Amino acid sequence: MQTFNELKKVLKRDNSALPTARVALVGDTATQLLATALRGMAVQRGFQLELFEAEYAQVERQFLDPASELRAFGADYIVLFQSTHKLAEHHSLLDADRQAVLADDRLAFVQSVCNDEAFSRSKMICFNYPEIDDSVFGNYANRIATSLTYQVRRLNMMLMELSQAQSNLFICDLAALQNKFGRDWLFAPNVYVSTEMVVSIDALPYVAARVVDIISALRGQVKKCLILDLDNTLWGGVIGDDGLEGIQLGHGLGIGKAFSEFQQWVKKLRQRGIIICVASKNDEATAKEPFLHHPDMVLSLDDIAVFQANWDTKVDNIRTIQHILNIGFDSMVFLDDNPFERAIVREHIEGITVPELPDDPALYLEYLYSLNLFETASYSVADKDRTRQYQVEAQRVQLARTFDSEQAFLHSLNMRSVITGFTAFNTPRVAQLTQRSNQFNLRTIRYTEADIAALAADASVIDLAFTLEDRFGDNGLIAVVVMRPLDGDTLFIDSWLMSCRVLRRGVENFVLNTMVERARAAGYQRLIGEYIPTPKNRMVEHHYESLGFQLMPADAAAAVSVRYELSLDDYSPKPCEIEAASSDGNGAQ
Repeated sequence: MQTFNELKKVLKRDNSALPTARVALVGDTATQLLATALRGMAVQRGFQLELFEAEYAQVERQFLDPASELRAFGADYIVLFQSTHKLAEHHSLLDADRQAVLADDRLAFVQSVCNDEAFSRSKMICFNYPEIDDSVFGNYANRIATSLTYQVRRLNMMLMELSQAQSNLFICDLAALQNKFGRDWLFAPNVYVSTEMVVSIDALPYVAARVVDIISALRGQVKKCLILDLDNTLWGGVIGDDGLEGIQLGHGLGIGKAFSEFQQWVKKLRQRGIIICVASKNDEATAKEPFLHHPDMVLSLDDIAVFQANWDTKVDNIRTIQHILNIGFDSMVFLDDNPFERAIVREHIEGITVPELPDDPALYLEYLYSLNLFETASYSVADKDRTRQYQVEAQRVQLARTFDSEQAFLHSLNMRSVITGFTAFNTPRVAQLTQRSNQFNLRTIRYTEADIAALAADASVIDLAFTLEDRFGDNGLIAVVVMRPLDGDTLFIDSWLMSCRVLRRGVENFVLNTMVERARAAGYQRLIGEYIPTPKNRMVEHHYESLGFQLMPADAAAAVSVRYELSLDDYSPKPCEIEAASSDGNGAQ
């Protein structure tokens, strides 16, 4: 982790070419140095902050005053930092009856902010409350509803429950940082009394990183794939030399316990939807032997989406994995115990994250916990199927090599797609796809679940969600389209995004055919599409041109984007090998 001074130095560079996020920071204690750390950390993640920092202790005024600077700013993200110190100060001035409902009062304020129409387009990032043991009751505080300890713990639980109900509320877990590093590290009393700053200089980069983790995830910058070395990374020893009985793995005393617990963590990541892959210098049969026969293996081959074990370089194997998964290298994390292999991968694969694992395997997990590599802004039950989907994709890649033509291969897949609108059933997954899709995303608009529900309720909007199934299995939701009327004759394609794992199968043609069909049925005569370039979506720079759209004259007011138009009068359906299947009742076919 960078130091605070290193983050300050980052801000002295010319960062004007980086994309911008509008962030407001509102706190009840001094936040100037946190603001600096946030700006520096954002630059490290590839974007800059246009930051509004409210004056000290103006939380209520900024949120409740109709003429406040916060309301005028129009932030994409609002960081709300209400400290345990101020909560404790307020708690001490209340009578017992009011102390007993302190958490309820604070939660009601946060809920009112989330529901305020003025902030409906903002993502609210709310710090939770690290505990202060004021020792008024000692351990007995856990039984006293009016104690500060009881109220803080209750408030943190209630905040988590509120975030489940409020799609625009995200909790920044400051309490977890204190749990890991300690209160004496997070809070410096001598600094606080003279500056009103409740976060120590040493802790500022970590706190800023947790905030920027959330912003980055909301911007679609998430890690999707974990690539693992095997020997001395997933187990102790070298399977080719030590044999099945000689590797260190298991829950008895010794280093084998560390490797087993590391595998348990990887297993939970796979269950959450992270794609797990293997890149190992090994004979494949030898490398798979522990997965198949070792009694203490936690991971199985079913947990691995792509298994690359051979004598090619790690760089070549990671590139093969990337080709199969069709995701960006910046979405990948590579773990290897060997410093040489780590250095080679960093040098030759731009964007991939390669943590500097400790020498002692017993320290792997605590180190990885501190990095918070797999922050997400969404989760759905469908994520659990992702490993199987990519295992199947590897089978498709192998099958494609046996055909003389791409069309013959696509025809053999027997592809079917169900087309629906946005429904209560698919809303979580639609929102997630908009938040995570970066490469095939023409305008890169991020939607929350509340946004998707609003689009579904708008009769003027044509909203389309596409699934894809073939002979190998179900790919789930793979494409989302939102079209809004510009006038009585014209629809504007507000969003068109697709999962990269289904590219090169004619899905683009199928989706456009459907868009035209729906537009014609609604009486429209023209579609207008827009491409807004980002560092990650260059693959769709010429998407509309390739589909027959005509370039429109440049608009000086929107010089960063390019628009295209398509007349529907003479449009002929484009060829594809996908059949429209019957809907399951959750929307129109």
